[in-house]
Amino acid sequence: MIIRPRPNLLKLFFVMRGSVVPRILPQIIGFAIYAAAIVAVVQVTGVSLEDFNIAPFGLIAITLSIYLGFRNNAAYDRWWEARKLWGQLVYEIRNLARASGGLIAERTEWRALLMEALAFCHLLRAQLRSVDAMDKVKDLVGEQAAPVAAFANRPDEMVRRMGMRIAALHRSGTIDAIGFRILDERLAAMSAVQAGCERIAGTPLPFAYTLLLQRTAYIVCLLLPFGLASTTGLATPLFTALIAYTFFGLDALSEELEDPFGTEANDLALDSLCRVCEVSVFEALGEPAPAPLPAERFYYS
Repeated sequence: MIIRPRPNLLKLFFVMRGSVVPRILPQIIGFAIYAAAIVAVVQVTGVSLEDFNIAPFGLIAITLSIYLGFRNNAAYDRWWEARKLWGQLVYEIRNLARASGGLIAERTEWRALLMEALAFCHLLRAQLRSVDAMDKVKDLVGEQAAPVAAFANRPDEMVRRMGMRIAALHRSGTIDAIGFRILDERLAAMSAVQAGCERIAGTPLPFAYTLLLQRTAYIVCLLLPFGLASTTGLATPLFTALIAYTFFGLDALSEELEDPFGTEANDLALDSLCRVCEVSVFEALGEPAPAPLPAERFYYS
C-alpha cells in the first residue's frame, strides 16, 4: 500500500510508485505510434478522412465509461471490504488479549493462546498471498508449527488448536462456562474474518466484464485515429495516447484492486497489519513490542 502526501503540480506528472503507468506504458506508446502512422499515411497519400468524425466514438466512449465505472466500483468495494475485514481482525485480537488476560490466571496458558492468535494472523496472510510464513509461525508457537504445516487450511487449524486450548482450560476449571463462551466468541469472529477473506480471494469478478472492457477499449483506440486525423492532424497521436491512458489505466487499476491481498503498490499492507497485532499482543503481555514496519519509498507491504 502506498501512503504518501499529495504531490505538488511539478511532481504530479513524474510519480511512478503506485501509478499504473508502468503497466500500461506499452499500450500508450503502441497506440501513439499507431496513430502517428495513420496520420503519416494520410499526409503522404492525401487520403481524405473528412467523412469520419468523432461523434460515433463519443457514444462508444460513454458506454465504455459506464462499464469501466461499474468495474472500478466493484473492484474498490472488494478492496475496501478486505480492509474492513483486516481491521476487524485487529479489533478481535485486541479483544482476545484483553478478555483472556482477565479470565486466564495462568500466564503460560494466556501467553500461548495469544501467540497462537498471532500465528493465525500470519498464516492467514500467507494463505491469501500464497507465500510461506512457517518460519514466523515457528518463532511464535515453537514446536507446534510443524504439525500445523501438514494441513491444507493452516489458519483454520490454528483456530481449532486455540479452541481446544480454551476447552481444556474449561474442563480443568481454570475458566468457567461464561469465560469459555467469551473466548469462543472471539475465535468465532476470527474464523468469520478468515471466511470473508477467502470469499474475496476465491471469487474474482466475472471474466466477461474484463473481456468486454478490454475488447471495447482496443477497438476504440484502434479506430480513434481515423476520426481524429482530419480535425486534429499532427496532434492525433497525443490525443490517442491520452485516451489510451484513461481507458487502460482504469482497467489496470481495477484489476489491481480486484485482488487486494497481493503485494502490488495499491494492495493492502498485510505485513504491517500483522505487526499491528503483534504490538497489541506483546504490550498486553507486558513484554517489549516490536517496532511498526517502516515504509520503503512510501510503500507498506
